[in-house]
Amino acid sequence: MDARDDGRIRTGSMLSGTAHAFTAIVGSGILALPWSVAQLGWILGLMILVAFAAITYYTAILLSDCYRTPDPINGSRNYTYMDAVRALLGPKNVVVCGIMQYSLLWGTMIGYTITTAISVANLKRSTCYHKKGENAKCHVSGNFYMFTYGAIEIILSQCPNLEKATFLSIIAAVTSLVYSSIALCLSIAKIFSHRKFKGNLMVLKAGVDVASSKKIWHAFQALGNIAFAYTYSMMLLEIQDTLKSPPPENKMMKKVSLYAIGATALFYISLGCMGYAAYGTEAPGNILTGFYNVLWLVDIANIAVIIHLIGAYQVFAQPIFAMHEKWLESRWPTSSFNNIYTIRFPLIIKNFTVRFTLARLLLRTAFVIFTTGVAMMFPFFNAILGLLGSISFWPLTVHLPLRMYIEQAKIKRGSLKWFMLQILGLICLVVTLVSAIGSIADISDLLKHAKLLHIQL
Repeated sequence: MDARDDGRIRTGSMLSGTAHAFTAIVGSGILALPWSVAQLGWILGLMILVAFAAITYYTAILLSDCYRTPDPINGSRNYTYMDAVRALLGPKNVVVCGIMQYSLLWGTMIGYTITTAISVANLKRSTCYHKKGENAKCHVSGNFYMFTYGAIEIILSQCPNLEKATFLSIIAAVTSLVYSSIALCLSIAKIFSHRKFKGNLMVLKAGVDVASSKKIWHAFQALGNIAFAYTYSMMLLEIQDTLKSPPPENKMMKKVSLYAIGATALFYISLGCMGYAAYGTEAPGNILTGFYNVLWLVDIANIAVIIHLIGAYQVFAQPIFAMHEKWLESRWPTSSFNNIYTIRFPLIIKNFTVRFTLARLLLRTAFVIFTTGVAMMFPFFNAILGLLGSISFWPLTVHLPLRMYIEQAKIKRGSLKWFMLQILGLICLVVTLVSAIGSIADISDLLKHAKLLHIQL
């Protein structure tokens, strides 16, 4: 065992790895893809959906070779993304990488809290529409649902690590397929109802009554939304660290990425294009809100969204928990805070035990409470998350993986492959910059109407 091997027995399989990866990639943001395609038009929208699937997969297979260094099969393990950056690029890059990675993970947790509350509120409004008609005024408050969601996540946060939370990822992956499939089928049914494909070929024709400048900002934002929708590099090495070997972890992770990104791309392209064909330039920000004739089916989809986000929350939370607890253990190794306590419950299940530390019990609980509080205070945070995603796409998904791979594979500066990798990085940098501009424009518009402690439903 090498000096940097923790001796932990890893039990992750192709199924569990794919479930983690699929859950990390696919969020409820898939329901906004028809809107994103609507801002870009048929030609550019379809091209962007395909291009970023290819880019994400390519950078994922490069990054998977950086799990072990200096040799991708027999080298020392890098348990996290930051460990790989430290080993291959040096400590100077670690601070910025860590800030961006964990800010994005935490921001996603806040966004999931808000999105879950909106989905529950949509269920309540759907019940109201059933009783009073689709034109009725049905006002619902989302703060109570955020509080309930936070309470559930406090309980689930006591899963020891990401590997032990596999069942949550499998449930989340299945439910994401459920609501995506429902949205896709409803979109196809709507196309058949009006018997034509809506939409425009070019981006600047997207929206008749919208100013040209706003069309450009929306196109920039949609570009970033699609790029960010495929991103999971900030979780890739953490997922790879759960896989057992043999076969070598990098080979298994490449297959995991192929299956997860391939399935994601299929759903993204299908729903994005069918939703756009159904609604054209009037595609709603959440495609499920556009259907009123089959509200019971929309209710099932919203329930699936809620279940998915309950599980996906832990996929993003567990790396943050692990980072803090590892730091506490290294700083105060003999503290009673890090002692493992065991409670037995023989009356529930034979030999059923619960193992915990005070650090896990208290700090994880406090962190989830704080996250829920931020979500309740700033219910427009989804727009800010879009900005975080835009800013982090280039450095986390493209720039750092490319640099680490160049260092790991000893690619010579000035060679053809080196130049091709630099061109890819430059293209993605432009995407990050323009999508950040679009996100900032959207945030500035939202701030004019946003209210603290008042969720926008």
